[in-house]
Amino acid sequence: MTSTHALGAILLAGGRASRVDGAAKPLFDVGGRTLLAAAVSAATDAAARPITVVAPVLDEALPVTWVREDPPFAGPAAAVVAALASWPEADDPTWTLLLACDLPGVGAAVRRLVDDILLLPTDTDGICLADPTSRPQWLIGAYRTAALRAAASVLPDAGRDASVRALLADLAIAVVAAPDDLTRDVDTWEDLEEARRRAEHVPEEPS
Repeated sequence: MTSTHALGAILLAGGRASRVDGAAKPLFDVGGRTLLAAAVSAATDAAARPITVVAPVLDEALPVTWVREDPPFAGPAAAVVAALASWPEADDPTWTLLLACDLPGVGAAVRRLVDDILLLPTDTDGICLADPTSRPQWLIGAYRTAALRAAASVLPDAGRDASVRALLADLAIAVVAAPDDLTRDVDTWEDLEEARRRAEHVPEEPS
């Protein structure tokens, strides 16, 4: 049985970030707020509930629940498994946003996903955005929670060291081309500098 609530969110924020010397990428400030706060805001604006962040507690002020994959740094699939395990299955939302927390354009990306969900055929298990090279960005996606939970349940070792692609391999997912601003992430110090430059030149959206 699933709840009548349409949308939940799993935010992945606990990676090693080796390309930025192990710094906490989700706490990078871009445009006056952290990347993590931007992801939480995007999920909140989409009326997602629950919102679960898989990471050590990075910001106690955020209106989210925190879980950790076991063991820590076991990879993104293990993070998804841990988040789903923390949700009462009887209260599952219909859809789950699955988001990395290193996306400066996460607000627009989530709006695009939520709009496009309405267009999906009933036999489609989810949707993710593709970058300008047409590569699917699995961690900018929205997936049917029942399908995501079923896929998670059959991963060996609770998803330890498995990729998100392995988690989603047997699902029918629509991959939608999206502008670079929606899929660009922050992997390096240079990416962070570029994101901050871009943020300085983007007008604030009306409230």
